[in-house]
Amino acid sequence: MKKTGILFFPAFDWAISPTHPEREERLLYTRDQIFEEGIMDLPQIQEYHPRLAETKDIARVHFCIPDIETHIIEAHLVAAGSSLVIADAFMQGEVRNGFAIIRPPGHHAMTVSHGNRGFCNINNEAIMIEYMRKKYGIKRIAIVDTDVHHGDGTQEIYYHDPDVLFISFHQDGRTLFPGSGFTDELGGPTAYGSTINIPLAPKTTDTGIHYAIDNLILPMLEDFKPDLVVNSAGQDNHYSDPLANMAFTAKGYASLNSKLAPDIAVLEGGYSVETALPYINMGLIMAMAGIDYSNLREPDYVPNRFKESPHNMETIKSMVEKQWSVYKKREEVIAQNKKQGGEFYRYARSIFYDTEYIHEEQNNLIRICPNCAGYRKIDSRAQHRNGEVYRVFCISIPANACPQCHEQARQAYIDMSNNHHFELVYLQDRINDEFRSRDLQRDIEKVL
Repeated sequence: MKKTGILFFPAFDWAISPTHPEREERLLYTRDQIFEEGIMDLPQIQEYHPRLAETKDIARVHFCIPDIETHIIEAHLVAAGSSLVIADAFMQGEVRNGFAIIRPPGHHAMTVSHGNRGFCNINNEAIMIEYMRKKYGIKRIAIVDTDVHHGDGTQEIYYHDPDVLFISFHQDGRTLFPGSGFTDELGGPTAYGSTINIPLAPKTTDTGIHYAIDNLILPMLEDFKPDLVVNSAGQDNHYSDPLANMAFTAKGYASLNSKLAPDIAVLEGGYSVETALPYINMGLIMAMAGIDYSNLREPDYVPNRFKESPHNMETIKSMVEKQWSVYKKREEVIAQNKKQGGEFYRYARSIFYDTEYIHEEQNNLIRICPNCAGYRKIDSRAQHRNGEVYRVFCISIPANACPQCHEQARQAYIDMSNNHHFELVYLQDRINDEFRSRDLQRDIEKVL
């Protein structure tokens, strides 16, 4: 019997602050529920233990400014490493699926990381995916983010990657952090339609969410045919979560997971520590392990307490129809965009780090290549609360870059290494699995 792999790392020694929602006891009741009821002893369950991620695993995804050691501690390395443990167990055929119940979370961490935003420093799912791509050669991945907050970090990391289908349903960004995740965020020129957002009105219930799952998410997964399905398993759509305003239930989460059938689930948000998290985590484990969850109930659950409004259902149906149409046209739009081969797509963005009050301004250049997804150049300037300013230049070469893009990008790193408008210049070369940074103030190059 193929089992479900479970890894539990609650990081009881890490917190943003003693009173912060993301603090030591966040998974305390989940631990009691799982271990006191003997979940880990069931024949369907295989327990795994954490390990540390390596610096190179982080650098494969992130440019941590000024360096990785400045922004992350052991808890971050263990959380990321735990996802890699589950990835190995799945890819080596030890389990049929796996769930990493870990913290700190990660889905708000972007390619460039100047610090903590949205409780996240590094992106656990992206680190896991790039590790699996490098070690096992998988190519097409689908990520379904079920956190109430838009997974803007994961979206940004894969916005220009046509081999990653990123789907996020979340509370409408006009009403909740991070204020993004709208239906017109659809992917870059050579990855159009590979990002699909489903922003939902506050108080959306199981009925509304499952309509989007049944009529949009599952058909897209069937059509995309990914090598791997990852659930970025945020649990704060729950009706009792203190940081949001949705109306999902623990049983609704379990049913979602059963339909989605992810190969790997990685815990993200969820801050109803006592009332929701133990029951949602139990539901996800039961669904992944094929255990009957029909009697799963929260202590305060009242049947028929939440009813979906007809108006909201019509809005959801219209949005599902619109996003399905966009997805079906993606190859046509990408082919049209690739006719601009050799040119650069330019865009700017402002990013606010809510935890550390860092203001970042980015200018991005993406090479539009007729033969691959191109490479990326990022000019990033960040001002910290203490007035300290970093201006850095980052060059990222994806693993599927063509020889011409690979050569151009490496030459760009050499050229920028003489540009003293920047303090640091970075190269992220996923083809060679090589990562460099040059401190232009001291003329020192570091190679991972």
